Amino acid sequence: MPVLASHRKPRSTRQHSPAVGVTTAALASVTLLSTQSAGAAPAAPAKPTVEEIQKKVDDLYRQAGTATQEYNRVKEATDRQRRTVDRVLDDVARRTDAVNESRRTLGSYAAAQYRAGAVGPTAALIFADSPQSYFDQTHLMSRLSERQRGAVADYENKRAEAAERRAEATRSLESLTASQAALRTSKQTVQRKLAEARTLLARLTAEEKARLAELERRREAEARRLAEERAEAEARRQAAAVAERRRQEEAARRQQPPGTPATTPPPTGGATSPYAVKAAKALAFARGQIGKPYVWGATGPSSYDCSGLTQAAWKEAGVDLPRTTWDQVEAGARVATDDLQPGDLVFFYDDISHVGLYIGGGKMIHAPKPGANVREESVFSMPIHGGVRPA
Repeated sequence: MPVLASHRKPRSTRQHSPAVGVTTAALASVTLLSTQSAGAAPAAPAKPTVEEIQKKVDDLYRQAGTATQEYNRVKEATDRQRRTVDRVLDDVARRTDAVNESRRTLGSYAAAQYRAGAVGPTAALIFADSPQSYFDQTHLMSRLSERQRGAVADYENKRAEAAERRAEATRSLESLTASQAALRTSKQTVQRKLAEARTLLARLTAEEKARLAELERRREAEARRLAEERAEAEARRQAAAVAERRRQEEAARRQQPPGTPATTPPPTGGATSPYAVKAAKALAFARGQIGKPYVWGATGPSSYDCSGLTQAAWKEAGVDLPRTTWDQVEAGARVATDDLQPGDLVFFYDDISHVGLYIGGGKMIHAPKPGANVREESVFSMPIHGGVRPA
């Protein structure tokens, strides 16, 4: 019987599609790369630029300035609370003496009865927790003399008052303890911010320090340029004011009848105004502090922080300013930057954490920051918040 031919299709001997081969290779490559990436260490973060470091350091100094003002505020409150505690404790001591004196008066009655040969009700009341309740319970009040009844009432009143003041002293001491804790926290915040800034600066290479110094020089040069422009503008305004005053004087002379003696109009301001006199005293004091170091929380005479310097300067002129920048900015009339006069206070940053004393010509005297001394500097070296005329 003949063999029948198979009807099956012969197996294809065609090569795999190239596309399939490429895809498989690609998947293998991706898998291999993924495995290698998973085992590799993460890339190190990029080192900050000198400009970024400068900004960070400036921010830390500004934050330290804000923390310094908070420290000043809490310290002032703590000092007030301590004085209150001292007054209350002194009053408690006086009232305790009065209670003891009143008790001695009652004791004299008991001693008299003892000498008479018996321990009577007066002696018993000395040992009672409450003489008044003792008398009420034994109905002896009616048997005492008017003087004795007055002594008992005086004793009860003094003892109640002393107890009340002792309770007040306890509350005051608790408040003082809380203020002292807040003071320590504020101090630690300042120290932490300054330490962070010092650490950043210490890590700089010599090249980075040179670059940072160059950036600082450029910033100072720009601030000086703006101050010079401000000085020129002030000089033009002053010259215009002098010319206008002379024009008015000349016009007044022309209107006078012939032979009338010439008169000089009274001054309307400037160097002879009461404010200018006080400002000159404040500025003279501030100039005398140039070169002294900035120390946060310091109010002189050997060192200052920013608000400590302005407070001390205006105190020399007879004006008592509050301690912090946040309070000093409310201690006078607000003044636009274009209208600043010598002696005005100039405040900086949105959080009003720095202050200087304007001297004219776009410059101020201020205690800048830790590591720097009291000096003259352009008011444009920092973002200006506003000005205040304190007197």
